[in-house]
Parts: sequence; structure tokens; C-alpha cells
Amino acid sequence: MSVTLLSSPLQGFTDFRFRNAFHKHFGGIDTFYSPYIRLNGKLEIKASYERDILPENNTTLEVIPQIITNDADEFLFVAKYVQSLGYKELNWNLGCPYPMVAKCGMGSGLISNTERINNILDRAHSETDIIVSMKMRMGYENASEILDVFPILEKYPIKNIAIHARIGKQLYKGPVDLDSFQRCLDVSKHKLYYNGDITSVEKFREMQERFPSIDHFMIGRGLIADPFLPSMIKNNTTEYPEDRFKIFNAFHDEIYQAYDAFLQGPTPIRMKMLGFWEYFSEAFPDTQKTFKKIKKAQNSRVYEQAVKEIFSSASK
Repeated sequence: MSVTLLSSPLQGFTDFRFRNAFHKHFGGIDTFYSPYIRLNGKLEIKASYERDILPENNTTLEVIPQIITNDADEFLFVAKYVQSLGYKELNWNLGCPYPMVAKCGMGSGLISNTERINNILDRAHSETDIIVSMKMRMGYENASEILDVFPILEKYPIKNIAIHARIGKQLYKGPVDLDSFQRCLDVSKHKLYYNGDITSVEKFREMQERFPSIDHFMIGRGLIADPFLPSMIKNNTTEYPEDRFKIFNAFHDEIYQAYDAFLQGPTPIRMKMLGFWEYFSEAFPDTQKTFKKIKKAQNSRVYEQAVKEIFSSASK
């Protein structure tokens, strides 16, 4: 069975600059989901969201825009906006676990509100012709919440539901709940995608063996920590390319230059790259030493020298 790999959207990381560079240097991802659009009660699209999904910024990729909302008017507004850009599908985020989102009744905090979910889906399907897909956790408080949503979802022609096999309260801590994911498979009539802790080829193979009916797998943090992972899964190998760190270095330099040209001042670019290196450092022999070296770099010159030394050492 052929496998489709999808990039799970991560706020602050997987924007168009990252996606384009990733696709160019590593490949392996069939479809990217954009980080979610959030309106906060105003029917306006922020410039940063617009830049991220403009077709001219995503010419070599298949990208699906995503929205996070608990309001039908917001959903319809964004649906019509992305359609005006040529998109046919809008992914609805009912998965975000962060308390500041969940406590507002959005992301995974919306899963227990079946009435509101039904209202939004009803209006989305009666007032637009957008294709709706969903990304969900199994609940916020407990993994049975999603089971109460499935009867609502069955009423609508949802394209697919990607399920992260944790509850919102876990954030990213603790193990994925594979038994509860299996219950979702047993109950839902929709096409389900698996998401959660695919961090190595071995982990992927475990999930593939556990859920043989799943042919779409979503990779989130694992994709940033090991950018070679999707192509290695596709090629069914655990062997890295011989020039692994040369490729990684070229990818790093491309995103660094892209963000440096966009962000204003030394502090924003330092914080942006520090966020990436929390994941990148996992690809190097001494993770702690690597990340410590980046953290100590207080300006661009020192940062660039640190990066040069890290890649040079890893390539030996």
C-alpha cells in the first residue's frame, strides 16, 4: 500500500519560507498544511496569514490552508477568502492543545461542544462549496470526547479527519494513546489520518503495523527534528545520505537568510532560529552541547560562526 505523508502545521515554524526550503532540500512530504488562520472576532485577514498562503509563495507545493475558530461567520469568511485565492479545501483545527486557545473554546477545547461543531459544519456545507477537512485531538479532558462528535461528523461529507492520538491536556507530554485511536477507527465512517510521535522510520513502521488500514500519516515535530525523515520513510530506509549535514547546512542557510531578510533587528531572528535549533539539535551527536552553543550566540556574527562549527564538526 502506498503511503501519503503530510506535514502537520506548527505555528511559528512551518510557514511558506520553511515549506519551500524543506521541499527543495529534503522532499518526501506530499501535502503541507499551513499554520492556522485565527481572526479573533474581526473579519479581517492579517498580512502574515495572507503572505503565507498566497499562491505565488507556494508555487512548488500542495498546500491546504487551515483555520482555528469556534464561530461560523469566521469560518465562512475564511472559506470564501481562501477560495478567492484558488484553494478548494479548508482544514479546521480542533486539535490545538495550548490552554490559551482551548480555554477560549477553540482547538481541542471545542471538541466537547458538539452543538457548536454541528452549527459550523452545517453552515459551511449549506452556504459554501468549500471542501472541509479536520485536524483533531481525541478530546481535551479525556479521549472519549471525540466519540461523541463522530455522530455529528457523519452528517457531513468531510474529506478526512487527521487525529493526533493524545488529548489536549497532555500537550505533547506522555505517550500517544493508540487504543483510543483504534476506537476512533472502529467507530468513524470517515477517512482517518494518523498523527502523533512519528519521529523515526522505526516509529513509522510500528504505526503502520499497528494500523494497517491507515495510508495517510501526518508528521509534526519529527519533521523539524529530522528533516530527512519523510524521504527516508518513502524510500523505506533507515540510512541517511552520505552528505547529510551538507544538505542540512544548505537548508539552514536558506531559511536563515529568508527570515533574516524579513524580520526586523537581531533579537527576532535570534529567537526565531533558537526555536528551530531546539529541534535541529536533536539531529546532532551531542544535542545538549549543540543547543548550548546556539543559545550562547548573542549576535549574528557569533551565531553564524557557531552554526559553521556545528556543521563542520558533524560532517567529519
